[in-house]
Amino acid sequence: MKRWILIGAAVLVVTLVGGPYVYFHVVEGSAPAPLTLGSTSGSGSASGAPTTSSSGSLAGTWNVGSGSVVGYRVNEVLFGQTHEAVGRTDSITGSLTLAGTKITSADFTVDMTSVSSDEGRRDEQFDGRIMEVSTYPTATFQLTRPIALGSIPAQGVKTTYTATGDLTLHGVTRSVAFTVTGRRDGSSVQIAGSIPVTFADYGISNPSFPPVVTTDDHGTLEFSLVFDRA
Repeated sequence: MKRWILIGAAVLVVTLVGGPYVYFHVVEGSAPAPLTLGSTSGSGSASGAPTTSSSGSLAGTWNVGSGSVVGYRVNEVLFGQTHEAVGRTDSITGSLTLAGTKITSADFTVDMTSVSSDEGRRDEQFDGRIMEVSTYPTATFQLTRPIALGSIPAQGVKTTYTATGDLTLHGVTRSVAFTVTGRRDGSSVQIAGSIPVTFADYGISNPSFPPVVTTDDHGTLEFSLVFDRA
């Protein structure tokens, strides 16, 4: 009897540990890579203020266009197996305005009810107790400090800046500063970056669902936006 109890315990351990391992590493596979700038038709890259310029003016209003994506990334642990939970949406509206060599304003709104991952049960938790999307259906960002470009970047050249603004999640607004990377690509402008988010700062419930799933108390809001001239 003792031998069968030990065998049963061993089978249970293998199931609890091996099952999630097989699911994450074999069935589900790796999480999507972090959002970055899309492919470019130009060439070259730079870090910091651009050193080259282009005769084409960027002045005016640019609207969020097709190909834009916003999402979250959170580390979760299921029975000892670490995995990145990723959810995304392309339901984004907004615009930015350039005057001279500065981005003078930028406002974006994300439809939180449309965010989805590769796991329906995770999405149910996200929509319900975590983000309460029926009460807080949108997230917003508003630039509060102009971004100085230094000079107009040339086609295909990546440039990096610091953006400062008000981020509203779950009905709570906080000032954030983060790095954005931009690039001109043909007739469009692209920007990408990420913002660290501590859940408690926005009154967001920790996504953990003990004892099955535990998560960090923080995550990342990531974005890759494409803009077309208005």
